[in-house]
Formats: sequence, C-alpha cells, structure tokens
Amino acid sequence: MRILIVKTSSMGDVVHALPAVSDIARAFPEAQIDWLVEKGFAAMPQQHRAVRRVIPLQWRKWRKSLRSPETRAALSAWRAEMGREPYDLVIDMQGLVKSALFACFARGPRAGYDWGSAREPLATLLYRRKATVSRSLHAVDRCRQLAAALLGYPAPTTPPDFGLKAAPDAWTPGPGPFAALIPCASRPEKLWPEADWVAVGQALKARGWQVAVFWGSPEEEQRAHTIAQAIGGAVPPFLTVAQVADSLAQAQAVVGLDTGMSHLAAAHGRPTVGIYCDHEPGLAGLRGAGAVISLGGKGQVPSREDVLKALATVVSESQV
Repeated sequence: MRILIVKTSSMGDVVHALPAVSDIARAFPEAQIDWLVEKGFAAMPQQHRAVRRVIPLQWRKWRKSLRSPETRAALSAWRAEMGREPYDLVIDMQGLVKSALFACFARGPRAGYDWGSAREPLATLLYRRKATVSRSLHAVDRCRQLAAALLGYPAPTTPPDFGLKAAPDAWTPGPGPFAALIPCASRPEKLWPEADWVAVGQALKARGWQVAVFWGSPEEEQRAHTIAQAIGGAVPPFLTVAQVADSLAQAQAVVGLDTGMSHLAAAHGRPTVGIYCDHEPGLAGLRGAGAVISLGGKGQVPSREDVLKALATVVSESQV
C-alpha cells in the first residue's frame, strides 16, 4: 500500500500529524508512506521512522512570483515529483482548499475530512472519500481518527507515538544537563514578559542546569540574547529545524511559548511547559510522551508563579 500524507504547514500542525503516521505503520507494516510538506518543515517528517519519502513544497515562496521563470521551473519540477509514483490513497490532513488542490497533483484517489469536519468545507469537493471527525477533538486526535476512518482500522486509543528519531550529536550549551527556553513567537500577542523569562531561567539555573535560549529569526535572536545575558545562559547559533529538534530532544526540561518549537520538544518526549497568551490550548495544547502542561489562553496570560509551579511538576513527574 502506498499512501501520501498532505500536511504542509505550519510547524505545530505538522507535528500534530506525526502520530497518525505511526498508527498507519502499525496497522499496515508494509505500507510505503510519503509526505507532502513545506520545505521549511520537511525535517519533521524526515525524522519520522516510518516516512519513506518527503516531497518538499515551497508555496510560501512561489506564490510571491508565480510568473517568474525560476518559479515556473520549480513548479514544473515539483509537479513531476508529485506524479512520479501512483498512490493507493492521498490523505489531506490539512482540510483546506489550498491543501486539497496540492493533493490534486498526486496520482491517486484523494481523501479527507467531510463537509462538517474540514476547516474549509469547500475542500471536500475535491475528495473521493471522506470521513466524519469531531472538530472538538485535539488536533493530534483528529489526524489519528481521520487516518483510521479512511484506512479502515480501529480508532486508536493508545497514547500518541510521534515516531521521531533524534541525532545524538546535537548542539548543547556544554557538558552536563541543560534546560531550554523558547521565548520567541511569530506574533507579539503570543509573547510573555522578559522579566518572567528571566525568573524562570534563574529557577532552572538554581537546579544546577545550564540554560539555552532558542530563537529562529534575527529579531528573536536579540530577544534571546537579552534574556540569556540576564541569567548567564547560552544562545545557540542559527540552527535548522532538524538541528533544533535534535537539540531540544537532549534537554532536561523545556519552557516555551505557543510555537512550533514547543510542540516539537513535547513530541520528543521532553518535560515541557507551554505558555499560551493569545490562543486556547484546548484543541492544540502540548502533547507528548513526557510530562507536559499547557497554561493560559485567549486573554489569559499565565502568571510567573503558575509557570514555575508547572515547571516543578513536569520535572518531578519526569524523575519518577
């Protein structure tokens, strides 16, 4: 059986789809599973032990210059890659018109959420097979139930297996245990006060751990350096998504905002506290094999005391 997963972005959404691939591989050990994803997030499905081939897409880049010769050549090469092999089923786990259109370039029957389940119901007009999945479920559970319904195996009841394998030679701030802070996000509404990050970093340092402050853009790098300087922490050099994943997989504990890096840390089984300042964590809170706690919500900025308490809890549970 050949299956193509379509889940292109963003980082957290791609992480949420990983357990569904583990379920498919468990139900059909001989299945060949490929994945269509934005190039910037390709490292995550590439790290999954059951994914055979990752097909990168650069739509975020291409849409800015669709008429340029370079973009046309890149699109032509991508279409050729999409049509290289036939599939028994193409599963759109994104549920958007855009992702359904991407799926149309693959050779095989398309499938996805039904009208009442998809984020954009018009996408379902492009599917041959559809499944009903409650929109009140966590994103991880929605992906798992969609795959089970479309492929005909029982809905999984086991804890999610993200299937990630990390390289042991990852960047760390030095010898000995370390904790990771992820104080940067794509929107200012998601940010948490720098003074509170400093307090959390000092609490981690008091445990005898080094502290690394992660970043992903030049603006975020400056914020990371400011926090790190206040606590005597370290700031990594620029790391690719794969390198970030490998590094976070080595951390003793992680405290991060509602961002893809935090979801990635939890997926690697790290004790993780997620700070949600502009989004409800109910349907997209942290999930992982380790101890995780998601705090806050829309208009409910978590207090420093709540985060420190949650941090103590996840660290304590990880040591049991």
